[in-house]
Amino acid sequence: MTLIPAPIAAALLPLAALVWAAPAAAQADAPPHSNRPAAAPGCSPEHTAMGHCVPAAPTASPSPAPPPPAPVCAPEHAAMGHCVTAAPTTPLSAAPPPLAPAAACASEHAAMGHCSAAAPVTPLSPAPSPPALACAPEHAAMGHCVAAAPVTGRTPSASAPAPYADRIWGSAAMDRARATLRREHGGGTFSMIMLNLTEASIARGRDGYRWDGEGWFGGDVDRFVVKSEGGGQFGERIDEAEVQALYSRAIGPYFNLQAGLRQDLGTAPRRTYASLGIEGLAPYWFDVEGTLFLSGRGDLFARAEAYYDQRITQRLVLQPRVELNLAAQDARAQRVGAGLTDIELGLRLRYEIAREFAPYVGVSLERQIGESARRARAAGEDPGGLAAVVGVRAWF
Repeated sequence: MTLIPAPIAAALLPLAALVWAAPAAAQADAPPHSNRPAAAPGCSPEHTAMGHCVPAAPTASPSPAPPPPAPVCAPEHAAMGHCVTAAPTTPLSAAPPPLAPAAACASEHAAMGHCSAAAPVTPLSPAPSPPALACAPEHAAMGHCVAAAPVTGRTPSASAPAPYADRIWGSAAMDRARATLRREHGGGTFSMIMLNLTEASIARGRDGYRWDGEGWFGGDVDRFVVKSEGGGQFGERIDEAEVQALYSRAIGPYFNLQAGLRQDLGTAPRRTYASLGIEGLAPYWFDVEGTLFLSGRGDLFARAEAYYDQRITQRLVLQPRVELNLAAQDARAQRVGAGLTDIELGLRLRYEIAREFAPYVGVSLERQIGESARRARAAGEDPGGLAAVVGVRAWF
């Protein structure tokens, strides 16, 4: 379909040629490209925008090389584009090289990737850890060591083997020997007789004699003791005498409790008493003794005695001595009154020719007191006085 009529198109054809030729003529009259500003190597972009210069075209390299990696490029600098971190060397084999186990790589360092903990060596046949010689159970419970396992030997026999001596001498002979050994080393029985006083007294008109001793048989704890004392005047019958049969038991390292019977003899009324007393070694090495006597008639008497061995030399010994007798009631048959009946003070010096035999000399004061003295005078007797003594102390 034709939009423009042919006469009009023929009229417009010369005009079109003119319009086509005008720009070509104008282009032919335009100045050449040499009038454009030359490219400046140091032209900045703002000068180029103002037409002052043309920036130098960048030299296009065939294959632009990436910037060399900085040898010490930190990761944070690489993230800001300041440098490029060195690319890790990729070996031909894709498998990462195993980290060498550090000799002292701790488990927490290995967990952070700083090192590789040494893998436990797994032997083909793991041997048990040797037990520690002194591994305590609590250390073994904490895994520090392994406690020694109990030695499981052969099943022990039901009875221990006989002692070596029994195999040679026989069990019967060795039993007797062991019993003798026990008896002679603390488990045996012993005996002793001690005559502490065996003396003659010299006094005006009443010379006399006196004894005081004891004997015992038994062990260190239990003993049977016999005590006796008495006295009289020469040429006359024994005035006073008594014998005690006692059971003695140790109640401490230094004291014995004694109980038994006492029998009076001589011209005095013969009475039988129950006896209960204590004797021993008091502090500072005083030998002391205290006894209660209860007669068959109900009369109660008491006696207290003490003496001390003052060693002057290894053989010369001075022995002071005191004895008191008391009565809880009047006893007309014994001619004593209630209270303190008599007292005896003595001082004896002995010389130990042997430990078992020691003669002595000394003085002794015996005196009845109070109602007892009055009754003695009423009976025509001497209530007592000072006397010189000479005697022997012996024991075996």
